[in-house]
Amino acid sequence: MRPCSVVVLLTLLLPSIATRASEPGQGEVLYNGIQLPEPWPPRLLELTPDPTQPRYLVRPPPAILIDVGRQLLVDDFVIEQSSLRRTFHAARYSPENPVLKPDRPWESTAQSPWGLPPDPTAMVFSDGVWYDPQDRLFKMWYMSGLCAATAYATSRDGVHWEKPALDVRAGTNVVEQTLRDSSTVWLDLCETDPQRRFKLFFWRYVDSESAGSLWLKVSPDGVHWGELIAQSGPVGDRTTVFYNPFRKVWVCGLRAYEPGGGQPKARIRSYYEAPDAVALLGWQADDPVLWTRADRLDPRRPELNVEPQLYNLDAVAYESLLLGLFSIWYGQPEDRAKPNEVYVGFSRDGFHWDRPWRKPFIPVSEKYGDWNWANVQSAGGCCLFVEDELYFYVSGRAGVEGSKSSGVCSTGLAVLRRDGFASLDTPNLVDGSSAEATGMITTRPLRFSGRHLFVNVQAPDGELRVEILNERGEVMPAFTRNDCVPLRADSTCVRVWWDKDRDLSQLAGQAIRFRFHLTNGRLYAFWVSPDASGASHGYVAAGGPGFTGPTDTVGRAGRR
Repeated sequence: MRPCSVVVLLTLLLPSIATRASEPGQGEVLYNGIQLPEPWPPRLLELTPDPTQPRYLVRPPPAILIDVGRQLLVDDFVIEQSSLRRTFHAARYSPENPVLKPDRPWESTAQSPWGLPPDPTAMVFSDGVWYDPQDRLFKMWYMSGLCAATAYATSRDGVHWEKPALDVRAGTNVVEQTLRDSSTVWLDLCETDPQRRFKLFFWRYVDSESAGSLWLKVSPDGVHWGELIAQSGPVGDRTTVFYNPFRKVWVCGLRAYEPGGGQPKARIRSYYEAPDAVALLGWQADDPVLWTRADRLDPRRPELNVEPQLYNLDAVAYESLLLGLFSIWYGQPEDRAKPNEVYVGFSRDGFHWDRPWRKPFIPVSEKYGDWNWANVQSAGGCCLFVEDELYFYVSGRAGVEGSKSSGVCSTGLAVLRRDGFASLDTPNLVDGSSAEATGMITTRPLRFSGRHLFVNVQAPDGELRVEILNERGEVMPAFTRNDCVPLRADSTCVRVWWDKDRDLSQLAGQAIRFRFHLTNGRLYAFWVSPDASGASHGYVAAGGPGFTGPTDTVGRAGRR
């Protein structure tokens, strides 16, 4: 889907970053207590295929701050000891799929300069799926016709979508007619200028010599986009953008290629950040730094036996961390479109990724004829909150058997329990045993300013009790295991109680540990809220019904 000249872009973008590095100093302290090194972002010498672990997991802060968001149990950042077993969970496809498919004449045309066939296309290729609290609508931007245009659809439930007739291209739902490849639409709820509420970053083909660049337009409604307000230098086609609210910076994940050996090789990502969207596209050749890639833990497809590559990375702030959706490329079969799949990763400092689970989070189908037989990739904004579930929208290509062609390109929906990326489970749930089992988790030292402990727990046939330890590791008399009211529930938001309805206000600012005692259950997350509603005040990705801003100020609206 891109001209051959794109492969020369690494030499334009990364001529010096592979040979520059410096000793880290002491930099900014983040919301969670992590101290960033200086300079920031790190200037890495190389990206090796060896898996790496973020420094904050090896040397966590002396006391972790947990005022922002739910504390997900996807790693051991907040955990000091555990006898439970971590289980990762894949999203499950909706039976309604595909929820958006090409059924309009303008979705079956291709006007690209690459000679692409007119494969019918109505798919998110990053693009964006958001919930707009002003209109109380789910909104989707997607590729209409293979690389031909960007179109717009709306939904009241996130499952059934409408394509409104608009006035941009009269009688169609096309909102941007420029030839494009990858695109990111961002609903910027932190923007103070209503005319710039929506931001569209899209890769536009320029010519066969310079390949393409990233363009920026803004809009008050996501339908009527103004003139071009910024344009980057040459960059790879699958370049994407996200906003990191923890540090208040825009981030560009640039499609680049591994340096060395004369011609660029494996697809990798480089990184550039800026305080505003316009400045984000103003990088100079040596500004982006090496960021991330596929590594040796990424599995190969046996029939191809090709070293996997990182095809794309979409990211978003989710509760207390960054969620990353990694599209992994396994190679190009001769008789099938690319069988890319989506994997999951997490970052607590905004740059270094932990990818503890190496199975597809949202896979391709291995059955020819399915809408997602090939090339499953994520949407910009990553996921939405819908009651107790997360909605993930992905592209899928039906393919043409015996050919590399994409075939019909559609959009599907995958669903996951809220916070359900990973759980800490009692052994019987992992082994499938009917015997009762118990386990215990002790956190690292934590600090908070809230009053009420909440959990996301699945233990309808078991129980959860919590005790609190002081800085010396001693159980505090008012918050013992026996004082805790046994919690038997399957809930994404439920409060933990102690006798006499004690809250945690007396412990605010102190370094304490929680110790969770779990029988026959799964624990997904915990948090301390200032509100009895259980509002986490963490980030809610691409939003959802009930949320009016970028953070959770609602709490129990999503309770099971």
